[in-house]
Amino acid sequence: MAHFVILGAGECGARAAFALREKGFDGEITLVGAEPLHPYERPPLSKAGSDASDPKFIVAAEKYAENRIRLLTGLEATNFDPASRTVTLSNGTALLYDKLLLATGAAARSFPGAPEDSPHIRALRTHDDAAALREAMKPGRHIAIIGGGFIGLELAATARLLGAKVTVIEGLERVLKRGVPEEIAHLLTERHRAEGVDIRCGVSIEALTAEGGKARIRLSSGEVIEADLALVGIGARPNVEIAQRAGLTIENGIAVDTYLRTSAPDVFAAGDCCSFPLPIYGDRRVRLESWRSAQEQGTLAAANMLGLDVAVSSVPWFWSDQYDMTLQIAGLAEGAATHYRRDLGTGAFILFHLDADGRLIAASGIGPGNAVARDIRLAEMLIAARAHPAPSALTAADVKLKSLLAA
Repeated sequence: MAHFVILGAGECGARAAFALREKGFDGEITLVGAEPLHPYERPPLSKAGSDASDPKFIVAAEKYAENRIRLLTGLEATNFDPASRTVTLSNGTALLYDKLLLATGAAARSFPGAPEDSPHIRALRTHDDAAALREAMKPGRHIAIIGGGFIGLELAATARLLGAKVTVIEGLERVLKRGVPEEIAHLLTERHRAEGVDIRCGVSIEALTAEGGKARIRLSSGEVIEADLALVGIGARPNVEIAQRAGLTIENGIAVDTYLRTSAPDVFAAGDCCSFPLPIYGDRRVRLESWRSAQEQGTLAAANMLGLDVAVSSVPWFWSDQYDMTLQIAGLAEGAATHYRRDLGTGAFILFHLDADGRLIAASGIGPGNAVARDIRLAEMLIAARAHPAPSALTAADVKLKSLLAA
């Protein structure tokens, strides 16, 4: 029987394994994960709350055996050889494959020079990291967050809700610089400050150390900030090492085509670890770090491992929960020439981003709860349709976006 091997037992890899069965593959499937836990969902990690129980598993443990998926946990793949179609695991086991999927994800970027083994300096990629953060998020504790991106601000909100003191340090002139409009970033900044978060932007850090049971952050101004725990949230880097050793093409991740095929025969890559050309943006090569992208690409990779030749076509989508506010973004606003605002009431609004030709390329919305969810979904469909909506229709709350889609 054919043997398909999947390296990486996160959202993408697990979804791919089950999608192979759903699409009728009857051969052997081996899913290899470095963590000792069964595959679990990552988004809840940054929405840590006060619950330190088991993570939210993607499926129940018994489902792997029921679907004849061989799950190997606590093992890393150290090498693979495209010529002999062999994967070598950290325990010395060799697996022969007919087709291979690399779903190796991404790793948190470490702060240069910071100790890597201190309990007072953490990143957030695993359930163990989330448990340590929850332990530190208590009244009277001080959490310092380095980086004002999605994860940093979500954790800041959680920590404040649990009573901890929070300082956010961002090197750029504002938070959420990457991909979030300034208008929305400003609104969230003011909300965090109203909740008691000390947000400092345009600040340079000279050193991050751990001394006397504390994290110590020395700023270029000479000021030293002490915290019970420092969370480093300065982005992620794709896990490409095993692909590099095998000689695959690397370009901001493992380079794949629109069918998620790598430069090696019968080797595919999907999820946070890969970059791919996106047709609706002129085949611009992108790498996405999002839960929905990992899900979709896992299913897509399974289809293409079975020879169905389904191209990447979805519109990127991101979301973030902070306090009672939800931010949702569809598309990629880079390259937008202008934007138009639609107010939805109750403080919710959407910014529609158009390119120089008037094509809708992105939409960014924020509001309480799910106030923007429906309109962002419709905007996503308009982006996929390469629509050129009239600005007057986008700004008029009484003009339904669904009517623009029908047109």
